[in-house]
Amino acid sequence: MKASVLSEIVDGRPRVVLSGDWTLSTLPEPVADLRARLGQCSVESSWDLSGVTRLDSAGAVILWQSWGRRWPAQLAAGREQRDVLARAAAVPGREAPRRRMSALDALITLGSFALSAAGNARGFVTLAGQLALDLAHLCGHPRDIPFREFSATVYKSGARALPVTALVGFLIGVVLSYLSSLQLKMFGADIYIVNLIGISVIRELGPVIVAVLVAGRSGSSMTAQIGVMRVTQEIDALATMGISRSLRLVLPKVAALACVMPFLVVWCAAAGIVGGMVSANLEMDLSYDYFIDTLPKAVPVANLWIGMGKGFFFGLLIALIACHFGLKVRPNTESLSAHTTASVVTAITTVILIDALFAVLTRRIGMPGI
Repeated sequence: MKASVLSEIVDGRPRVVLSGDWTLSTLPEPVADLRARLGQCSVESSWDLSGVTRLDSAGAVILWQSWGRRWPAQLAAGREQRDVLARAAAVPGREAPRRRMSALDALITLGSFALSAAGNARGFVTLAGQLALDLAHLCGHPRDIPFREFSATVYKSGARALPVTALVGFLIGVVLSYLSSLQLKMFGADIYIVNLIGISVIRELGPVIVAVLVAGRSGSSMTAQIGVMRVTQEIDALATMGISRSLRLVLPKVAALACVMPFLVVWCAAAGIVGGMVSANLEMDLSYDYFIDTLPKAVPVANLWIGMGKGFFFGLLIALIACHFGLKVRPNTESLSAHTTASVVTAITTVILIDALFAVLTRRIGMPGI
């Protein structure tokens, strides 16, 4: 028998009579109608549960919530029914609204963030120092150079990244050329589209775009790979066998990514220039011959070296950050996901900061007329 609710007046006082099975499997559908029916009954009424044949936690919770989380003025119920209702009453309700953050709370949060940043910086410097020691060791023991791990990282982070970097670079060049042409036409400066695209893509956009793509693609992969090895205790197994984790896991990734990033920057910049050239030809009727002939004159070769230098440092930092967070992973999946996310965010933020520093330090290098 399904649950039913009967509201009546007895001796001038409201009385609510419940009957049937108040269990999860027998509650009427939709339950919202039953809740609305109970909501029309006052908790000050006399509630009679003697007709309820069965009552489980689902029915008890519905009743307790309809009573406004307090006992009714009069309740006729058996001992077992009261026990079930008491268990429902013991379940905590919604969390109390959080109090507003005070100045002390803000200071504590800032301090925690500073301590975490200092700890990461210390681990980062420690890892970089260990890599320097590994390089010194390899200079005296060239047979220990991990060529296989190095070549594998070059293939995964370099060769397999060529399609996506070329596509993104080409589209960036098209968009930049199209938007710039609209402004340059207004001032009759169509020919300067070559200078704008060449310098911006080769010097700034190319390295930053490649760094962001590599941080999200290869950096996260490195962190996840080392993190999984931590979870499965493979790194502990390497230590047991006397194999250096930094020499076999970290150094090949850092060296490979630092070597391959400058070439990815050149590849992406070339695709961006091609995209800008195609867009300039379609939008401004600028010939390909003029674009190719003017580009070396408008963009000094120093800009190419600056872009490649940025790529080298970006690759070095991305790999170091990825390996650092990978080694910090604890043996559980939650830590793995958290540190992978932190690795990508930290790498991208660091790339943008270093790019700003490069822009300030090299502001007088490779700029025409300076």
